[in-house]
Amino acid sequence: MVRSLWTGASGMIAQQNAIDTISNNLSNVNTTGYKKETVEFKTLLYSKLQTKTTDANGDPKPVIGQVGAGVRTASITSRYSQGNLLSTENNLDFAIEGEGFFQVRLEDGSIAYTRNGAFSLSMGTEGLTLCNSDGYPVIGTDGEPIVFANTIDSSRISVDDSGRFWYRNLDDKITSLNKSFGLVQFQNPSGLLKLSGSLLSATDASGEPRMEAMDTAIKKSKVLSKRLEGSNVEAVDEMVNLIVAQRAYEMNSKVITASDEMLQQANNLRS
Repeated sequence: MVRSLWTGASGMIAQQNAIDTISNNLSNVNTTGYKKETVEFKTLLYSKLQTKTTDANGDPKPVIGQVGAGVRTASITSRYSQGNLLSTENNLDFAIEGEGFFQVRLEDGSIAYTRNGAFSLSMGTEGLTLCNSDGYPVIGTDGEPIVFANTIDSSRISVDDSGRFWYRNLDDKITSLNKSFGLVQFQNPSGLLKLSGSLLSATDASGEPRMEAMDTAIKKSKVLSKRLEGSNVEAVDEMVNLIVAQRAYEMNSKVITASDEMLQQANNLRS
């Protein structure tokens, strides 16, 4: 009965982690570029109830007696499926169709990755720098921030499917700005470390970033202008998962209550 107390407690803790993950998914249902997370469980160690697995005649039993010790959270995995493409009127909104990521440079000089393409232009001494909502510059294929001349009109900037920037002059002549997005891919995007602000960091689990412009072995992503990628969270599915997790939490709490009542009855026995 003491074992059942700890088993029920492990189940409640695991289901609480599931509810926490589901609530985070629901809270980010409208976050641009957010990727939903799912919780995976695994069983804890098993104990043998019998040291020998033979019957009274010494013959092996067809089954052995084992009892489990509960459950624990094995992993919380991000699912990098394509989100809905939402149309916007902003000329500097971009969405990725494919498995690529935008690169941005953080304050400490390190590189972070994101699927959130809500960018803007920041005025500086060197020109107009393309940056995200936090002011971090967006990195191009040359490994440097994407900077335009101060004299250009941002409303005349366009981007083709491959992520190259073009400019339409006053005479409607289109010329190249010699800039392009430095899109990267990862062998295991689920291994990326999530930071704040829809930013991601590379880890040993995710592998090193692979530059799409230089790696011919990967399928190239498409960049869509005046689009943003919505989250891939399905609110209905998350609500169903929330109900399932809540019921499992209640069942584990009933296990603890039943075990407590049985222990109380055992303590009240009189010889």
